[in-house]
Amino acid sequence: MVPGEQGQRRDVWAFYSLTAFAAVMYAVPGEWIPALAPLRLAFVTSALAAGLMLVRRLGRAEPIHLDGARGLALIGFSTLALSSVAWSVNPEVTRATGIELLKLTAIYLTFINVITSQRRLAAVCGAIVMASVVTSIGVINWYLVGEALVEGFRARWVGVYADPNHMAMNLVLVVPLAVAFLARKGSSWLWRLACLVAAVLAVVAIVVSHSRGGFIGLSVAMALWAIREKRRIQAVVVGSLFVVGLVVFAPSSFWARNETVAAFHEDASAMGRVYAWQVASRISLDRPLLGVGAGGFRYAWAEYAPPEARRAYVAHNIFLDVIGELGWVGLAFFMVFAGGAAGGALGASRSREVGWMARALAASMAGYLTCDLFSGYILSAHCYVLFGLAAAAHRIARAEEAAEAVGVTGPVRSDGPVTAWEGSGHAA
Repeated sequence: MVPGEQGQRRDVWAFYSLTAFAAVMYAVPGEWIPALAPLRLAFVTSALAAGLMLVRRLGRAEPIHLDGARGLALIGFSTLALSSVAWSVNPEVTRATGIELLKLTAIYLTFINVITSQRRLAAVCGAIVMASVVTSIGVINWYLVGEALVEGFRARWVGVYADPNHMAMNLVLVVPLAVAFLARKGSSWLWRLACLVAAVLAVVAIVVSHSRGGFIGLSVAMALWAIREKRRIQAVVVGSLFVVGLVVFAPSSFWARNETVAAFHEDASAMGRVYAWQVASRISLDRPLLGVGAGGFRYAWAEYAPPEARRAYVAHNIFLDVIGELGWVGLAFFMVFAGGAAGGALGASRSREVGWMARALAASMAGYLTCDLFSGYILSAHCYVLFGLAAAAHRIARAEEAAEAVGVTGPVRSDGPVTAWEGSGHAA
Protein backbone atom coordinates (compact mmCIF):
# COMPACT_ATOMS: atom_id res chain seq x y z
CA MET A 1 0.00 0.00 0.00
CA VAL A 2 1.40 3.39 -0.95
CA PRO A 3 1.61 6.07 1.80
CA GLY A 4 -1.13 8.17 0.19
CA GLU A 5 -3.63 5.31 0.23
CA GLN A 6 -2.73 4.47 3.83
CA GLY A 7 -3.42 8.05 4.86
CA GLN A 8 -6.75 8.03 3.03
CA ARG A 9 -7.75 4.79 4.76
CA ARG A 10 -7.03 6.35 8.14
CA ASP A 11 -9.13 9.34 7.12
CA VAL A 12 -12.02 7.08 6.13
CA TRP A 13 -11.83 5.13 9.38
CA ALA A 14 -11.70 8.39 11.32
CA PHE A 15 -14.95 9.36 9.58
CA TYR A 16 -16.55 5.99 10.40
CA SER A 17 -15.52 6.36 14.05
CA LEU A 18 -16.90 9.90 14.18
CA THR A 19 -20.20 8.76 12.69
CA ALA A 20 -20.37 5.97 15.26
CA PHE A 21 -19.76 8.51 18.03
CA ALA A 22 -22.61 10.69 16.76
CA ALA A 23 -24.93 7.66 16.80
CA VAL A 24 -23.79 6.47 20.26
CA MET A 25 -24.36 9.99 21.60
CA TYR A 26 -28.11 9.47 21.06
CA ALA A 27 -28.54 5.70 21.31
CA VAL A 28 -26.42 5.53 24.54
CA PRO A 29 -26.35 1.70 24.45
CA GLY A 30 -24.09 1.53 27.50
CA GLU A 31 -26.85 3.08 29.62
CA TRP A 32 -29.51 0.46 28.93
CA ILE A 33 -27.42 -2.59 27.95
CA PRO A 34 -25.36 -3.42 31.08
CA ALA A 35 -22.85 -5.56 29.17
CA LEU A 36 -21.82 -2.55 27.05
CA ALA A 37 -21.34 -0.12 29.95
CA PRO A 38 -17.66 -1.02 30.59
CA LEU A 39 -16.79 -0.45 26.91
CA ARG A 40 -17.37 3.34 27.17
CA LEU A 41 -18.38 3.46 23.53
CA ALA A 42 -18.72 7.25 23.31
CA PHE A 43 -15.20 7.77 24.63
CA VAL A 44 -13.69 5.00 22.50
CA THR A 45 -15.26 6.10 19.22
CA SER A 46 -14.45 9.80 19.74
CA ALA A 47 -10.88 9.07 20.87
CA LEU A 48 -10.36 6.71 17.91
CA ALA A 49 -11.63 9.33 15.47
CA ALA A 50 -9.37 12.02 16.96
CA GLY A 51 -6.37 9.68 17.04
CA LEU A 52 -6.77 8.55 13.42
CA MET A 53 -7.22 12.14 12.31
CA LEU A 54 -4.00 13.16 14.08
CA VAL A 55 -2.01 10.20 12.72
CA ARG A 56 -3.22 10.93 9.19
CA ARG A 57 -2.39 14.63 9.42
CA LEU A 58 1.00 14.10 11.00
CA GLY A 59 1.83 11.23 8.65
CA ARG A 60 1.22 13.42 5.60
CA ALA A 61 2.76 16.51 7.20
CA GLU A 62 -0.58 18.32 6.90
CA PRO A 63 -1.51 21.06 9.38
CA ILE A 64 -4.44 20.48 11.73
CA HIS A 65 -7.14 22.98 10.87
CA LEU A 66 -8.01 25.03 13.97
CA ASP A 67 -11.05 26.70 12.36
CA GLY A 68 -9.88 30.29 12.56
CA ALA A 69 -11.24 32.70 15.16
CA ARG A 70 -14.09 30.48 16.36
CA GLY A 71 -11.83 27.46 16.87
CA LEU A 72 -9.19 29.54 18.64
CA ALA A 73 -11.93 31.08 20.79
CA LEU A 74 -13.07 27.61 21.85
CA ILE A 75 -9.49 26.62 22.67
CA GLY A 76 -9.15 29.83 24.68
CA PHE A 77 -12.46 29.11 26.44
CA SER A 78 -11.52 25.57 27.50
CA THR A 79 -8.01 26.70 28.51
CA LEU A 80 -9.50 29.46 30.64
CA ALA A 81 -11.84 26.94 32.24
CA LEU A 82 -8.94 24.68 33.25
CA SER A 83 -6.89 27.66 34.42
CA SER A 84 -9.76 28.81 36.64
CA VAL A 85 -8.66 26.17 39.15
CA ALA A 86 -6.43 28.97 40.48
CA TRP A 87 -9.39 31.12 41.63
CA SER A 88 -12.25 28.62 41.82
CA VAL A 89 -14.60 28.22 44.78
CA ASN A 90 -14.26 24.46 44.22
CA PRO A 91 -10.93 23.61 42.53
CA GLU A 92 -11.64 19.87 42.29
CA VAL A 93 -14.89 20.36 40.36
CA THR A 94 -13.26 23.04 38.22
CA ARG A 95 -10.39 20.75 37.28
CA ALA A 96 -12.82 18.02 36.19
CA THR A 97 -14.94 20.54 34.25
CA GLY A 98 -11.88 21.99 32.51
CA ILE A 99 -10.68 18.54 31.45
CA GLU A 100 -14.11 17.70 30.05
CA LEU A 101 -14.16 20.96 28.10
CA LEU A 102 -10.76 20.12 26.60
CA LYS A 103 -12.19 16.76 25.48
CA LEU A 104 -15.18 18.50 23.89
CA THR A 105 -12.83 20.93 22.18
CA ALA A 106 -10.95 17.95 20.73
CA ILE A 107 -14.24 16.49 19.47
CA TYR A 108 -15.13 19.80 17.81
CA LEU A 109 -11.75 20.04 16.07
CA THR A 110 -12.05 16.42 14.94
CA PHE A 111 -15.38 17.19 13.28
CA ILE A 112 -13.83 20.19 11.53
CA ASN A 113 -10.93 18.15 10.18
CA VAL A 114 -12.83 14.97 9.24
CA ILE A 115 -16.20 16.23 7.89
CA THR A 116 -14.81 17.64 4.66
CA SER A 117 -17.51 16.91 2.07
CA GLN A 118 -21.25 17.22 1.62
CA ARG A 119 -21.53 13.43 1.57
CA ARG A 120 -19.85 13.09 4.93
CA LEU A 121 -21.86 15.93 6.43
CA ALA A 122 -25.12 14.34 5.34
CA ALA A 123 -24.03 10.90 6.59
CA VAL A 124 -23.26 12.13 10.11
CA CYS A 125 -26.48 14.15 10.27
CA GLY A 126 -28.39 11.11 9.04
CA ALA A 127 -26.77 8.95 11.73
CA ILE A 128 -27.89 11.45 14.38
CA VAL A 129 -31.45 11.43 13.06
CA MET A 130 -31.68 7.64 13.02
CA ALA A 131 -30.02 7.19 16.43
CA SER A 132 -32.43 9.71 17.95
CA VAL A 133 -35.22 7.19 17.32
CA VAL A 134 -33.76 5.08 20.13
CA THR A 135 -33.86 8.05 22.52
CA SER A 136 -37.39 9.03 21.52
CA ILE A 137 -38.74 5.51 21.90
CA GLY A 138 -37.05 5.20 25.29
CA VAL A 139 -38.63 8.45 26.47
CA ILE A 140 -42.09 7.61 25.13
CA ASN A 141 -41.97 4.11 26.60
CA TRP A 142 -41.08 5.44 30.06
CA TYR A 143 -43.93 7.93 29.79
CA LEU A 144 -46.46 5.26 28.82
CA VAL A 145 -45.49 2.91 31.66
CA GLY A 146 -45.10 5.78 34.14
CA GLU A 147 -41.47 5.01 34.98
CA ALA A 148 -39.40 7.58 36.92
CA LEU A 149 -41.53 10.55 35.83
CA VAL A 150 -40.29 13.91 37.12
CA GLU A 151 -42.97 15.73 39.14
CA GLY A 152 -45.21 12.74 38.42
CA PHE A 153 -45.86 13.56 34.74
CA ARG A 154 -42.63 14.71 32.97
CA ALA A 155 -40.99 12.02 30.83
CA ARG A 156 -37.26 11.39 30.64
CA TRP A 157 -34.86 8.52 29.93
CA VAL A 158 -31.37 7.31 30.88
CA GLY A 159 -27.94 8.96 31.08
CA VAL A 160 -27.80 12.52 29.77
CA TYR A 161 -31.51 12.25 28.98
CA ALA A 162 -32.49 11.83 32.65
CA ASP A 163 -33.23 15.58 32.85
CA PRO A 164 -36.45 16.30 30.89
CA ASN A 165 -35.21 19.75 29.84
CA HIS A 166 -31.84 18.44 28.67
CA MET A 167 -33.52 15.57 26.83
CA ALA A 168 -35.97 17.89 25.06
CA MET A 169 -33.19 20.30 24.08
CA ASN A 170 -31.12 17.52 22.53
CA LEU A 171 -34.11 16.26 20.53
CA VAL A 172 -35.01 19.77 19.33
CA LEU A 173 -31.85 19.88 17.23
CA VAL A 174 -32.84 16.60 15.52
CA VAL A 175 -36.18 17.77 14.10
CA PRO A 176 -34.88 20.33 11.53
CA LEU A 177 -32.28 17.82 10.34
CA ALA A 178 -34.96 15.15 9.87
CA VAL A 179 -37.35 17.45 8.00
CA ALA A 180 -34.48 18.67 5.79
CA PHE A 181 -33.92 15.07 4.67
CA LEU A 182 -37.68 14.67 4.32
CA ALA A 183 -37.93 17.69 2.02
CA ARG A 184 -34.74 16.89 0.10
CA LYS A 185 -35.45 16.35 -3.58
CA GLY A 186 -34.15 13.05 -4.86
CA SER A 187 -34.21 11.16 -1.53
CA SER A 188 -35.68 7.67 -1.65
CA TRP A 189 -39.17 7.19 -0.26
CA LEU A 190 -37.85 4.70 2.30
CA TRP A 191 -35.31 7.19 3.68
CA ARG A 192 -37.93 9.93 3.74
CA LEU A 193 -40.29 7.65 5.66
CA ALA A 194 -37.55 6.86 8.20
CA CYS A 195 -36.83 10.58 8.68
CA LEU A 196 -40.54 11.32 9.06
CA VAL A 197 -40.81 8.68 11.78
CA ALA A 198 -37.73 10.07 13.54
CA ALA A 199 -39.10 13.63 13.44
CA VAL A 200 -42.54 12.64 14.71
CA LEU A 201 -41.10 10.54 17.54
CA ALA A 202 -38.76 13.39 18.55
CA VAL A 203 -41.67 15.86 18.68
CA VAL A 204 -43.74 13.42 20.76
CA ALA A 205 -40.83 12.93 23.18
CA ILE A 206 -40.43 16.71 23.51
CA VAL A 207 -44.15 17.06 24.21
CA VAL A 208 -44.23 14.38 26.94
CA SER A 209 -41.18 15.96 28.58
CA HIS A 210 -43.45 18.97 29.28
CA SER A 211 -40.40 21.18 28.74
CA ARG A 212 -41.47 24.77 28.18
CA GLY A 213 -38.03 25.68 26.86
CA GLY A 214 -38.13 22.66 24.56
CA PHE A 215 -41.48 23.76 23.13
CA ILE A 216 -40.23 27.31 22.51
CA GLY A 217 -36.96 26.04 21.02
CA LEU A 218 -38.77 23.65 18.69
CA SER A 219 -41.09 26.44 17.53
CA VAL A 220 -38.14 28.76 16.83
CA ALA A 221 -36.21 26.05 14.99
CA MET A 222 -39.09 25.04 12.72
CA ALA A 223 -40.06 28.64 12.00
CA LEU A 224 -36.50 29.55 10.99
CA TRP A 225 -36.16 26.45 8.81
CA ALA A 226 -39.47 27.17 7.03
CA ILE A 227 -38.55 30.83 6.45
CA ARG A 228 -35.07 30.13 5.08
CA GLU A 229 -35.78 26.98 3.09
CA LYS A 230 -35.69 27.71 -0.64
CA ARG A 231 -38.63 25.43 -1.37
CA ARG A 232 -40.76 27.74 0.75
CA ILE A 233 -44.21 26.31 0.10
CA GLN A 234 -43.14 22.75 0.82
CA ALA A 235 -41.33 23.90 3.97
CA VAL A 236 -44.38 25.77 5.25
CA VAL A 237 -46.59 22.74 4.58
CA VAL A 238 -44.23 20.41 6.46
CA GLY A 239 -43.91 22.86 9.35
CA SER A 240 -47.66 23.38 9.51
CA LEU A 241 -48.28 19.64 9.69
CA PHE A 242 -46.03 19.42 12.74
CA VAL A 243 -47.82 22.33 14.40
CA VAL A 244 -51.23 20.79 13.72
CA GLY A 245 -50.06 17.46 15.07
CA LEU A 246 -48.75 19.16 18.20
CA VAL A 247 -52.02 20.99 18.80
CA VAL A 248 -54.16 17.89 18.23
CA PHE A 249 -52.17 15.24 20.07
CA ALA A 250 -50.42 17.07 22.92
CA PRO A 251 -51.91 16.08 26.32
CA SER A 252 -53.77 18.67 28.34
CA SER A 253 -51.01 18.59 30.97
CA PHE A 254 -48.57 19.91 28.35
CA TRP A 255 -50.66 23.03 27.71
CA ALA A 256 -51.44 23.44 31.40
CA ARG A 257 -47.74 23.56 32.28
CA ASN A 258 -46.98 26.05 29.52
CA GLU A 259 -49.76 28.30 30.81
CA THR A 260 -48.01 28.57 34.21
CA VAL A 261 -45.46 30.93 32.65
CA ALA A 262 -47.90 33.79 33.18
CA ALA A 263 -48.00 33.02 36.91
CA PHE A 264 -44.33 32.20 37.36
CA HIS A 265 -44.25 33.52 40.96
CA GLU A 266 -46.36 30.52 41.97
CA ASP A 267 -44.25 28.01 40.01
CA ALA A 268 -41.31 26.55 41.95
CA SER A 269 -39.51 25.56 38.75
CA ALA A 270 -39.86 29.04 37.24
CA MET A 271 -38.78 30.71 40.47
CA GLY A 272 -35.73 28.47 40.58
CA ARG A 273 -34.66 30.05 37.31
CA VAL A 274 -35.30 33.54 38.67
CA TYR A 275 -33.14 32.80 41.72
CA ALA A 276 -30.40 31.32 39.52
CA TRP A 277 -30.35 34.43 37.34
CA GLN A 278 -30.12 36.60 40.46
CA VAL A 279 -27.14 34.54 41.63
CA ALA A 280 -25.45 34.99 38.24
CA SER A 281 -26.00 38.74 38.46
CA ARG A 282 -24.51 38.96 41.95
CA ILE A 283 -21.50 36.84 41.00
CA SER A 284 -20.91 39.10 38.01
CA LEU A 285 -20.98 42.19 40.20
CA ASP A 286 -18.52 40.62 42.65
CA ARG A 287 -16.24 38.79 40.16
CA PRO A 288 -16.91 40.38 36.77
CA LEU A 289 -13.83 39.30 34.80
CA LEU A 290 -13.21 35.65 35.69
CA GLY A 291 -16.19 34.41 37.74
CA VAL A 292 -16.13 31.70 40.42
CA GLY A 293 -14.42 29.03 38.32
CA ALA A 294 -15.70 26.47 35.81
CA GLY A 295 -18.37 24.25 37.35
CA GLY A 296 -18.48 26.39 40.48
CA PHE A 297 -21.90 28.01 40.05
CA ARG A 298 -23.83 25.73 42.42
CA TYR A 299 -21.00 25.79 44.95
CA ALA A 300 -21.16 29.58 45.10
CA TRP A 301 -24.94 29.53 45.58
CA ALA A 302 -24.93 29.87 49.36
CA GLU A 303 -22.82 33.03 49.18
CA TYR A 304 -24.78 34.82 46.45
CA ALA A 305 -28.39 33.53 46.56
CA PRO A 306 -31.25 35.51 48.18
CA PRO A 307 -32.38 34.15 51.59
CA GLU A 308 -35.60 32.63 50.21
CA ALA A 309 -33.68 30.53 47.64
CA ARG A 310 -32.77 27.56 49.81
CA ARG A 311 -32.08 25.03 47.05
CA ALA A 312 -29.06 25.40 44.76
CA TYR A 313 -29.81 25.30 41.03
CA VAL A 314 -27.73 25.38 37.88
CA ALA A 315 -27.68 28.75 36.10
CA HIS A 316 -30.60 27.84 33.76
CA ASN A 317 -29.07 30.01 31.03
CA ILE A 318 -25.88 29.07 29.25
CA PHE A 319 -24.72 32.66 28.81
CA LEU A 320 -25.36 33.57 32.45
CA ASP A 321 -23.68 30.32 33.46
CA VAL A 322 -20.57 31.33 31.52
CA ILE A 323 -20.63 34.83 33.06
CA GLY A 324 -20.99 33.37 36.56
CA GLU A 325 -18.29 30.74 36.18
CA LEU A 326 -15.77 32.36 33.80
CA GLY A 327 -16.78 36.02 33.83
CA TRP A 328 -16.94 38.40 30.91
CA VAL A 329 -13.61 37.11 29.61
CA GLY A 330 -15.10 33.62 29.28
CA LEU A 331 -18.27 35.01 27.73
CA ALA A 332 -16.22 36.85 25.08
CA PHE A 333 -14.51 33.59 24.11
CA PHE A 334 -17.82 31.70 24.06
CA MET A 335 -19.64 34.34 22.02
CA VAL A 336 -16.93 34.36 19.35
CA PHE A 337 -17.13 30.57 19.17
CA ALA A 338 -20.94 30.27 19.19
CA GLY A 339 -21.51 33.33 17.01
CA GLY A 340 -18.91 32.17 14.52
CA ALA A 341 -20.48 28.72 14.21
CA ALA A 342 -24.01 30.15 13.86
CA GLY A 343 -22.85 32.74 11.35
CA GLY A 344 -21.02 30.05 9.43
CA ALA A 345 -24.18 27.94 9.13
CA LEU A 346 -26.16 30.94 7.93
CA GLY A 347 -23.43 31.81 5.44
CA ALA A 348 -23.32 28.25 4.12
CA SER A 349 -27.10 28.31 3.61
CA ARG A 350 -26.56 29.85 0.17
CA SER A 351 -24.29 27.01 -0.97
CA ARG A 352 -25.42 24.96 -3.94
CA GLU A 353 -23.90 21.80 -2.46
CA VAL A 354 -24.50 21.95 1.31
CA GLY A 355 -27.05 24.79 1.57
CA TRP A 356 -29.97 22.46 2.24
CA MET A 357 -28.22 20.93 5.26
CA ALA A 358 -26.70 24.23 6.42
CA ARG A 359 -30.18 25.74 6.63
CA ALA A 360 -31.29 22.84 8.81
CA LEU A 361 -28.19 23.17 10.99
CA ALA A 362 -28.81 26.90 11.40
CA ALA A 363 -32.37 26.15 12.48
CA SER A 364 -31.14 23.46 14.89
CA MET A 365 -28.66 25.91 16.41
CA ALA A 366 -31.36 28.56 16.83
CA GLY A 367 -33.67 26.08 18.56
CA TYR A 368 -30.89 24.63 20.70
CA LEU A 369 -29.62 28.02 21.87
CA THR A 370 -33.19 29.10 22.60
CA CYS A 371 -33.56 26.07 24.87
CA ASP A 372 -30.22 26.92 26.46
CA LEU A 373 -31.61 30.32 27.47
CA PHE A 374 -33.71 28.36 29.98
CA SER A 375 -31.35 25.46 30.71
CA GLY A 376 -27.61 26.04 30.53
CA TYR A 377 -25.28 23.07 29.97
CA ILE A 378 -21.67 24.00 29.22
CA LEU A 379 -20.61 20.33 29.17
CA SER A 380 -23.15 19.05 26.63
CA ALA A 381 -21.46 17.05 23.86
CA HIS A 382 -24.51 17.67 21.66
CA CYS A 383 -23.72 21.40 21.63
CA TYR A 384 -20.16 20.96 20.39
CA VAL A 385 -21.15 18.33 17.84
CA LEU A 386 -23.88 20.61 16.47
CA PHE A 387 -21.52 23.58 16.30
CA GLY A 388 -18.84 21.38 14.72
CA LEU A 389 -21.23 20.27 11.99
CA ALA A 390 -22.23 23.89 11.34
CA ALA A 391 -18.60 24.97 11.09
CA ALA A 392 -17.82 22.01 8.81
CA ALA A 393 -20.69 23.03 6.53
CA HIS A 394 -19.21 26.53 6.39
CA ARG A 395 -15.77 25.17 5.42
CA ILE A 396 -17.27 23.00 2.69
CA ALA A 397 -19.27 25.94 1.32
CA ARG A 398 -16.16 28.15 1.25
CA ALA A 399 -14.21 25.40 -0.54
CA GLU A 400 -17.03 25.21 -3.08
CA GLU A 401 -16.86 28.98 -3.64
CA ALA A 402 -13.09 28.83 -4.07
CA ALA A 403 -13.36 25.95 -6.55
CA GLU A 404 -16.00 27.75 -8.59
CA ALA A 405 -13.84 30.86 -8.67
CA VAL A 406 -11.09 28.94 -10.50
CA GLY A 407 -13.50 27.01 -12.72
CA VAL A 408 -13.48 23.64 -10.93
CA THR A 409 -16.80 21.78 -11.18
CA GLY A 410 -18.18 18.76 -9.35
CA PRO A 411 -17.99 17.80 -5.65
CA VAL A 412 -15.26 19.35 -3.52
CA ARG A 413 -13.76 18.79 -0.09
CA SER A 414 -12.95 21.54 2.36
CA ASP A 415 -9.36 20.31 2.52
CA GLY A 416 -8.94 20.09 -1.26
CA PRO A 417 -10.41 18.41 -4.36
CA VAL A 418 -11.97 14.96 -4.06
CA THR A 419 -9.19 12.41 -4.29
CA ALA A 420 -9.16 9.37 -6.53
CA TRP A 421 -9.58 7.20 -3.43
CA GLU A 422 -12.73 8.97 -2.24
CA GLY A 423 -14.06 9.31 -5.77
CA SER A 424 -13.74 5.57 -6.29
CA GLY A 425 -16.59 4.94 -3.90
CA HIS A 426 -14.48 3.39 -1.13
CA ALA A 427 -14.76 6.45 1.08
CA ALA A 428 -17.91 7.64 2.74
